[in-house]
Amino acid sequence: MPRKKKSRKIGQIGTPLAPKAKRKPAATAPKRNKKTLGKPSGTRNNPEQTSTSNKQGKSIKDPRIGSKKPIPLIIDDAPKVKTAKPKFFSPAQELESIEQNERFGLLLEKLDADESLSKEERIFVNKLTARHQELCDLLGIANEDDSAADPSEDDLYAQFESIDINKFK
Repeated sequence: MPRKKKSRKIGQIGTPLAPKAKRKPAATAPKRNKKTLGKPSGTRNNPEQTSTSNKQGKSIKDPRIGSKKPIPLIIDDAPKVKTAKPKFFSPAQELESIEQNERFGLLLEKLDADESLSKEERIFVNKLTARHQELCDLLGIANEDDSAADPSEDDLYAQFESIDINKFK
């Protein structure tokens, strides 16, 4: 009996395919454009020029450089309120207004009583005391504390005469 060689051709064993002309095209879904996320590759190294004709006065800004706005490192919970400074006609008026300031007086009393002040209160007191001293120097007003700290020679002599030597033996 003659032998048959194996072949890869589909013969009677498999189901025959329909001719290409009679086949129905496979239903294909309409193509959708994918959304692109982010910038295309290479934009970091080759920044895109937005417009070649720049207006006069404006320079080309590098898109890689971010904001120059300073970032606060310490967060303050209290919002800062700006108050308008009163304008004075003379240093004497300003000096009088500093001395009449109620908040300043209360804070000085707190300091005299050795109570602690907040950071904002300390800044306020230091600023007003510096301005008060500056105005006193400008007007030629001497502090009473300075005259008591520098006793005259007569006072020193009187103090020397009143010393009891027997205490030191």
